[in-house]
This record gives sequence, structure tokens and C-alpha cells, in this order.
Amino acid sequence: MVNHSVSDFIIRIKNAAKARRREIKIPYTRIGRDIAKVLYGEGFLEEVREEKSGNNKVLSIKLKYKNRVPILTDVQIVSKPSLRIYSSSRNLVANQRKGMYTIILSTNKGIMTGNDAQKKKVGGEALFKIW
Repeated sequence: MVNHSVSDFIIRIKNAAKARRREIKIPYTRIGRDIAKVLYGEGFLEEVREEKSGNNKVLSIKLKYKNRVPILTDVQIVSKPSLRIYSSSRNLVANQRKGMYTIILSTNKGIMTGNDAQKKKVGGEALFKIW
């Protein structure tokens, strides 16, 4: 049993990239689907599909590579079940503007990047940083 589905989801993707896997299958969750769509939009993933595997749904994810090097190099989990980290739209500016990483937020308008949250002037729970 998984305690935190967001952490499990993103760490599986990171481990697959480190192992140079082309495609992985992850158990389907709505938040996982939404995060995968955001990562696809940001260019970290090549393809995201929902598939049936027996009685269960899975997300089939193709990782993106450039010259045999994965685009996704590392992630850092920010918010955990034991300590939730919330951020307003104004506090997201510092490192994101320098292009050091992309922060993924869960807002009342859905899962989005820090840049999108700033444009829409919404804050939320900071899920993880990715670069």
C-alpha cells in the first residue's frame, strides 16, 4: 500500500529515467493523470495514455530523451503527508525565474506549474520541484 500517491508517482518516473527506460506503466489515479498531463505540456514526457490492464486502469508513460539523455534529471518532493507546504502566487518567483527548476502545484484550479499559477494569480500546495 502506498502512503502518498504523488510521491510514488513522481519517484517511479524519476527511477525509470535513471534506468533509461523508454516506457513505464503506473497505476491510474486522477492526480497522477493530471500531473502527467502537466509534465507532458512542460516537455518532460513524450506521451501519456490511459490503458486497461485486466480489471485495472494504468497510465502508460513514454519518457522523453534528447541524444539518449533523459530530459527529466531529478525531482525533489516538497509537500509530504506529514508536512504540507503551501505557497501563494507571489512566493513562487525567486528560482523559477532563473530557470533552475519547475515547481508543480495543486491549486483549486487544478494541477499546474508555478508559472501558470503566477499568471492566474492562484496559490496552492507545492507538490514537487522538477528539473
